[in-house]
Amino acid sequence: MGVPLKKINTLLALAAALALGVSVVSCSKSGDSDVIKIGVFEPLTGANGAGGADEVDGVKLANKLYPTVLGKKVVLVVVDNKSDKVEAANAATVLVQKEKVNAVIGSWGSSLSMSGGPIFAEAKTPAVAVSATNPNVTKGNEYYFRVCFLDPFQGTVNAAYAFNVLKAKKVAIIREVSNDYSVGLAKFFVDEFVKLAGDEKAIVATSDYNTGDQDFSAQLTNIKKYDPDVIFAPGNYTESALIIKQARALGMKAQFLGGDTWDENAFLEVGGAAVEGATFSTFFANDVPINKTSEAFLKSFRDEYKKEPAAVAALGFDAYRVILDAITRANSAEPQKIRDALTQTKDFEGSAGSITINAERNADKAAVFKTVKDKKFVFLTTVKP
Repeated sequence: MGVPLKKINTLLALAAALALGVSVVSCSKSGDSDVIKIGVFEPLTGANGAGGADEVDGVKLANKLYPTVLGKKVVLVVVDNKSDKVEAANAATVLVQKEKVNAVIGSWGSSLSMSGGPIFAEAKTPAVAVSATNPNVTKGNEYYFRVCFLDPFQGTVNAAYAFNVLKAKKVAIIREVSNDYSVGLAKFFVDEFVKLAGDEKAIVATSDYNTGDQDFSAQLTNIKKYDPDVIFAPGNYTESALIIKQARALGMKAQFLGGDTWDENAFLEVGGAAVEGATFSTFFANDVPINKTSEAFLKSFRDEYKKEPAAVAALGFDAYRVILDAITRANSAEPQKIRDALTQTKDFEGSAGSITINAERNADKAAVFKTVKDKKFVFLTTVKP
């Protein structure tokens, strides 16, 4: 007996979904009026896989604790954008065209969010970035929001920390030039540090590398000649840890300073003893709960996963809850109504701090500084906007 055409089509659709790394957390039928679908748009493989997995952990925990809204079951549709801009566009298309999700969470990595952004906008499907800090993620896109701070703020506070706290006079920059996040954050840092120092020559050297590079000896040998006080190296956790490790092997003593992407256990694992004392800005500190929601999140996460959460897990938890809050206030799961309600989000108590969405669809949030001490991330201070 031949296989019915309907079954063939179903099998082909399933194969295509599996090829793109689509997984539905819970069983549901597309179009089921008792189900609300939230797409989870993250890198689960490739260079950014650890970061994406941490965000998904936070989202899944929130879904377990808050599984319904408006009396309907919330189903997560998780897609792997594979840390690749082209794959990110494909994954975004699957979410809005095939899965027809009501809203989207993600992605770790500003470049990946920016690849999916036009597709979400065209489909009029609201998306909430978890930790994508580049301004261009939301700029000009009426359907993209975020629950984290932006790089202009992060770059500025890092420059102020280098100048005022670390007393740096000479700074070198190492950029992951293929990463929009790294390039943008470096620019904001440089602009502010030059302003504070009153001297353009305070930035003594700038070196570039590409995502996936393993050998940074040429960049570091060049920088070593200038004997900087601080090296600002905003980039992916793996490459950043290798840079610090190789710098220490060359006998370089400069203080390393970075951004939120360092807040991953993989940074500690790759860097080992070499990253002791490295300092960075991030979103959340496990050892200093911000509010009652922070305390509840930390307890639930530790109970569920038997490990400490990354800062982006807290933001993933918050992104899910912000969407449910918007659905509740809109009294509707219609994407356009969710989008409109998101614009009115004000003083929402998240695990990583209060969230108010401003006119540019961004969250005004404080930055946390951490350092590595005894193979752990340790809270230093909080800097408000």
